[in-house]
Amino acid sequence: MAYLKQRNTISNTGVSVSPLGLGTVKLGRDKAVKYPEGFKIPDDRQAADLLDLAWDLGINLIDTAPAYGQSEQRLGPLLKKQAHDWIVASKAGEYFDSATGESCYDFRPESIISSVENSLKLLQRDVLDIVLIHSDGNDLEIIEQYGALETLADLKQRGLVRASGMSTKTVEGGLEALKRSDMAMIMHNLEYQDELAVLKQAEQDNKGIFIKKALGSGHLAANSSTTDKVQANFDFIFAEPAISSVIVGTINPEHLQDNVAKAAKALKRI
Repeated sequence: MAYLKQRNTISNTGVSVSPLGLGTVKLGRDKAVKYPEGFKIPDDRQAADLLDLAWDLGINLIDTAPAYGQSEQRLGPLLKKQAHDWIVASKAGEYFDSATGESCYDFRPESIISSVENSLKLLQRDVLDIVLIHSDGNDLEIIEQYGALETLADLKQRGLVRASGMSTKTVEGGLEALKRSDMAMIMHNLEYQDELAVLKQAEQDNKGIFIKKALGSGHLAANSSTTDKVQANFDFIFAEPAISSVIVGTINPEHLQDNVAKAAKALKRI
């Protein structure tokens, strides 16, 4: 069974993450999602087994968010029962209404602070390892007019957050996030390379990079006649030295093991 030994430290924060992280949308939300197939949210036993397997495979990073429905609420007690020293990344700015199936956004300082404090409570932690601003696409407005990254910097000073950054949707936003924080979360895969400038800047500045939608939320793999599409994407993505971790969400143990095996193979080629 493949195992991910490598750890990548984000900037100068001391936060070290596995090159593959476990996304947890499917632990808490099955409405208004963009996956190629429907799914059933796993029960607590299934979720705990998945987390144990991820750890056994060498994954130490869990990615969650208030916008992921009940994900944080479920992860709190699940992680509390485990003896593993997980790195937990959450977000702030986007909020999901499970009744309507719609998201809303609020980037005011008081909202960001309240969101982080609520995430700490739900996740049953004293400190959040990583918090990213969950952009609605108006990256520069969020950064410059709302001062969202400065709010996270203040929370770092208070000791509530160890590393901060932004999940961006534009090149300009990604570059500005790198100037004002520890990292950016961007999209990058074989079919989308528009944010390559952010990767290159992060490498130059020794800042962290998380990759989202590495497999197009499952569509790249689903549209391929073979599983080589996953390997090809991992080979391509991990060739970029700035990348701290690739976040891939799954609730399927076989897919998780396959993802780790392919990531490990890609990393050996570097």
